[in-house]
Amino acid sequence: MVSILSFLKGKQSREPTKVESRDRGILVFENTSEVIRAEKVLKRNGWKIRVMGPPPEIRTGCDLVIEFPLMEELNILRTLEDADAKPLQVVPVVGSLLKPVDIFQTTDYGAYLMVRAANMKLTVYKASFTVVNISGGGCPDVPYLAHEMVSRTLTDAPAPDTIGHTLCGYALQLAYEEMRRRC
Repeated sequence: MVSILSFLKGKQSREPTKVESRDRGILVFENTSEVIRAEKVLKRNGWKIRVMGPPPEIRTGCDLVIEFPLMEELNILRTLEDADAKPLQVVPVVGSLLKPVDIFQTTDYGAYLMVRAANMKLTVYKASFTVVNISGGGCPDVPYLAHEMVSRTLTDAPAPDTIGHTLCGYALQLAYEEMRRRC
């Protein structure tokens, strides 16, 4: 039989485990602009959050939610309230039904790598990290974003959030950040 003391010692020396989904919550907002605003507020205040796709059970029309550490719910809600960015709903992630959907999909085409974030796709030539294609979305700034970024390297292309102002620009920024992490 294991003594309480040896059990506790074993617990203290154990490496921290990955955060379980039951330890996470979802912030649901009325529209994408509010999600983007809340994300900026929370990241500026140092919170570890992720923008995700909402599970179908809580979809409200906005195709993004913010996943956050549930233990920090009250502090996060205070931060958002102070910034006048309150969510419509706060939902704990319980079971697989309410798991948020990862908005990233990556496809390796050999010489090319494509990252899809929500409805936008960014493809680069892996040998030179040159942007070869931008596609998806239906926002009016997509052709402009493509014009400014295609044929430039990831380091030379402007960040989409500096030249785009729509949901498509935001999604392309997420794809751009993910691509930079992978390259």
